[in-house]
Amino acid sequence: MLRRIAIVTAGVVTLWLVVLAILSVVLSGRYGRNTEERIGTSLQAEAKVASCDLALVRGRLTLDNLAVRRDDTVGHLAIDVTNVRCELAPLGWALIDRDCGELAVNGVRVEVSSAALFKLQKPKDVKPIQADRVVIDDAQFVFLPSAFAPNLGRIEIAIEHAVSGPTRMRTPLSWLFSLQELRARFAFPANITVILEYRMGLLTVSGSIFGSQPITLPVQIPAADMAHDAHEEMQLLLKTGKDIAERVVAQRATDWLRNKLSR
Repeated sequence: MLRRIAIVTAGVVTLWLVVLAILSVVLSGRYGRNTEERIGTSLQAEAKVASCDLALVRGRLTLDNLAVRRDDTVGHLAIDVTNVRCELAPLGWALIDRDCGELAVNGVRVEVSSAALFKLQKPKDVKPIQADRVVIDDAQFVFLPSAFAPNLGRIEIAIEHAVSGPTRMRTPLSWLFSLQELRARFAFPANITVILEYRMGLLTVSGSIFGSQPITLPVQIPAADMAHDAHEEMQLLLKTGKDIAERVVAQRATDWLRNKLSR
């Protein structure tokens, strides 16, 4: 009896794995199209995925060469991503739960011309991609002069490596609200470059305008639920960035004054 149960169980498991392998091939194209629709709808843009590979047995979704474009009266948005890997629940559970365990993104290029690109409400039936962990490598974000801070001009951000915790991807920058680790370089007009390193709640800032001694200060990143939609998220991030910049300048002035008084 036990032998018969074992044989039946093995047969059922084998059949299920075969079914999942077939479904992986059949559903890969559908997952790619769904991804295009979800991203395109949430950003009110045209999204294209060059190739999509779904592995239901292992639990993984891989997208190659994702391209998002929007050019209209609201503004210009261009996103190119070389590779996206979403770790899904294995053994077919991803058919029910499509959230990512880890979302790994490599080779990102983003160009934004206006904050108004994020003012439009997304349809209620489109659920933003969610992940327990986000890992980003080799990413570049370009904010044109009219984007968020016209007085500052063009801002470029190059991210070498970033790790974030649980994230709901309302915008391409939603992962910043759960940031755990970051190595990045900011380029401002007048050839001003600022290097940032963030880890365990501490931000270290260095660059030629700060002298030979880097500045380190604790940073409290606001929670994502403080914003009600994508546009509010972007505004909250902008406000947080300005607050941090003011603290950095104040700390630099304090250090300079302390150094002068100690002489």
